[in-house]
Amino acid sequence: MNLWQPVDPSLWQGRDDSHEAPNALRLFQTIANGGDFAPQSHRGKVALLGFECDEGVKRNQGRPGAAQGPDVLRKALANMASHRGHERLVEMGNIRAEPEKLEAAQQALHDAALACQQAGMRTLVLGGGHETAFGHGSAVLDAFPDERIGIINLDAHLDLRHAPHASSGTPFRQLALHCEAQQRGFHYTCMGASLAANTAALWDEAAHRHVTVIEDLDVLNAMEARALPEIARAIDSYDRIYLTIDLDVLPAWEMPAVSAPAPLGIPLAQLLRIVEPLCRSGKLQAVDLVEFNPTFDREGQGAKVAARLAWQILHWW
Repeated sequence: MNLWQPVDPSLWQGRDDSHEAPNALRLFQTIANGGDFAPQSHRGKVALLGFECDEGVKRNQGRPGAAQGPDVLRKALANMASHRGHERLVEMGNIRAEPEKLEAAQQALHDAALACQQAGMRTLVLGGGHETAFGHGSAVLDAFPDERIGIINLDAHLDLRHAPHASSGTPFRQLALHCEAQQRGFHYTCMGASLAANTAALWDEAAHRHVTVIEDLDVLNAMEARALPEIARAIDSYDRIYLTIDLDVLPAWEMPAVSAPAPLGIPLAQLLRIVEPLCRSGKLQAVDLVEFNPTFDREGQGAKVAARLAWQILHWW
């Protein structure tokens, strides 16, 4: 597998309470971790992939450091209690980008995620910058060429930039072009977008692409009237759903460890109200958490928040 690296086994360790009872277990004790890439052996499970890349963040003039995110999040997950759903998690290693070679890294992530999807697995990818979404999302589209795929992005940013080269600001425009090339619909919903963080040109592009946008204020002030009905519509409308979560959708006080902390944002408790019905729908095929940057974390606060979000998704999924 191109650019693939195994994960250091020492990341998966924690407190051992198994002497108390057979089910007194934590994630590090229930995750399948054979140290190899063998999706064909794990049909029906959830593949955990890391994308060690922030080349797109650099191109987008952001603060680099997200390449270190996947392993830090693994450490934060490892010691959490293992409950229903967590036993399906399978360690599948990292895709490690080479300097200034974003496109090759995105292709490698695509190939790894596609292999997992075609083997009957679902995929949970830990980024990396939001350039993760093109590699991961295109793999889901390619795995199910005859199905309607809904793309739901929880994000302060639309990430529909026109640019001569791919970056963390272009993934959904890239996915739109990918859909055009396949002569299929581009079904993109962005929830939590900030009017203050996206130029008028980006809103024009969203309108041109027929993107459904629920702004941050609408999520905060009209959850029942705007956000939850849109999630219900997506579940009813699509065969499968790809959920991508840019952690900068969370408020800066809750998630400081991102390239662009949100001055407003959607708190985790409210974000989970959006995530839960997607997880329980039976249509959620792939999830990624992106933009976590340990360089700017405060006493591991951001890592704990992101890990709890991933933990909850696995439990509901």
